[in-house]
Amino acid sequence: MLGHSHATSGAFAWSVAAATLPISALTYPVLTTADVHLGPVDLLLGAFLTAGAALLPDADHPNGTISHVLGPVSHYLCRFISWISGGHRHATHSFAFVIAVGYGTWAGEHWLGRYFTLSLVFFLLALAVRALHICPSGDGVEAWGTVVILAAAGTFAMDHWITDKPVWLPFSVGLGALAHLAGDCLTDRGCRLFWPFPLRTCVPIIDRTGNKVETWVLSPLFTLGTLAVLWHVFTTSP
Repeated sequence: MLGHSHATSGAFAWSVAAATLPISALTYPVLTTADVHLGPVDLLLGAFLTAGAALLPDADHPNGTISHVLGPVSHYLCRFISWISGGHRHATHSFAFVIAVGYGTWAGEHWLGRYFTLSLVFFLLALAVRALHICPSGDGVEAWGTVVILAAAGTFAMDHWITDKPVWLPFSVGLGALAHLAGDCLTDRGCRLFWPFPLRTCVPIIDRTGNKVETWVLSPLFTLGTLAVLWHVFTTSP
């Protein structure tokens, strides 16, 4: 699937989860008896950050959306990850990766605190800006430079709203990665969900990336679904 489709699917997954799941699920693996409530700001932040997190599995794709998000830095990092993970749609397209990024986010929040949280927010916002086409196209400095400026501005704004250790952020990151796997499993190539085992899982609804089913049906439905669910939550919340 295209980066735009992954991002919109991540935002949709978050909005549905936030509207339907109990707070204990949204804050997993944090087990707390404190009175935790997701307000409108958390819901909106979660939608954007989960949209960005839905690009994370493509860190193994040197020519993917994530590769161009921060210019040469992200490109060479993706080339390294592709090499060490065995290529595109191998280790990073598995349940093991989803667990790793979810618990890795929790560990970073727990041990490193606010600096980690804001750094992660910046990176996820950068991914969302790139994938949702809120920047010039291409891989030149005008493209990734705009991404950096917009992500930095968004992080600065969120600094006034987000807590040091948002308990929902690990779930958001893991959910975004999981939404990515679900999307790629709709293609004929599928994913090695149970990596390191070689079994591939696929339900080939999309015969090729960027076809009409994806660009004219699935992605618009994800976008409209996200807006509809968030509108419902905002208008029905006490």
